[in-house]
Amino acid sequence: MIRSMTGYGKSVLETPQKKISVEIRSLNSKQADLNTKVPWLYKEKEIEIRNLLSKKLERGKIDLFISFDIMDDELMPVINKASVKNYYRQLSEVSSELGIDPGVEALSIIMRLPEALKSEKPELTDEEWQMASKMINEALSLVDKYRIEEGKALEKDLSASVNKILDYLDSIAPYEGERIAKVREKLTASLKDSIGSENVDMNRFEQEIIFYLEKLDINEEKVRLRKHCDYFIETMNGKDSNGKMLSFIAQEMGREINTLGSKANDASIQKIVVTMKDELEKIKEQVLNVL
Repeated sequence: MIRSMTGYGKSVLETPQKKISVEIRSLNSKQADLNTKVPWLYKEKEIEIRNLLSKKLERGKIDLFISFDIMDDELMPVINKASVKNYYRQLSEVSSELGIDPGVEALSIIMRLPEALKSEKPELTDEEWQMASKMINEALSLVDKYRIEEGKALEKDLSASVNKILDYLDSIAPYEGERIAKVREKLTASLKDSIGSENVDMNRFEQEIIFYLEKLDINEEKVRLRKHCDYFIETMNGKDSNGKMLSFIAQEMGREINTLGSKANDASIQKIVVTMKDELEKIKEQVLNVL
């Protein structure tokens, strides 16, 4: 069963003190490309979070966002009265020396100065980290479910493309006999036109044409291509999702299709090869998103 690298999951938890939100997005990538954006409270756990993402999601461009809104007034910043009074006293002294009235605007100026507000940053408790960790795992489970559903759609499309290639491969057979006959006729006519039919050693000619036709034989390529297609389906239906292996098999399929095209020496077969290449390009593009 294959999985897509595209996924999304979100988990939200509200407590009397705060509202915590965890959001994970995943897209295709050759390696594990992690991007985490976490509040200062969870910075000490960032390495642990990244390791968890790598272990659970394995591969892909993965973005994780954790945010929280403070619901408890006790956790909000408070005015540092001592600092504000000290600032106002100094500002009044300077205003008096300059002969100007500080006015009501003085307070708005003071509130923007350092230490006018104070807030004690709480430490991350074991209880809160357990809640956050549980939420991350819930979001990861949703991402995995999303990947499975996307994988089913990918599997359907990939199977259809592989089966089309196999159908096209079967459609080559009727043209093979005609192709050999045409090549034989063409070589015979060319040789007779060059040296005359009375000068042709037919025994030697038959030996040479057999050798030449062996080079044009495509049976071996057909057998290998069919085996690659079967192996692709087998790998896709396996227990684990292995996009890298599927990509490698697709390359081998392309190698055999290209050889078929170069050895075909027949317009009808060449057309079939072109349609096979078109389906193979679809496979290669879709495999890029397989985990």
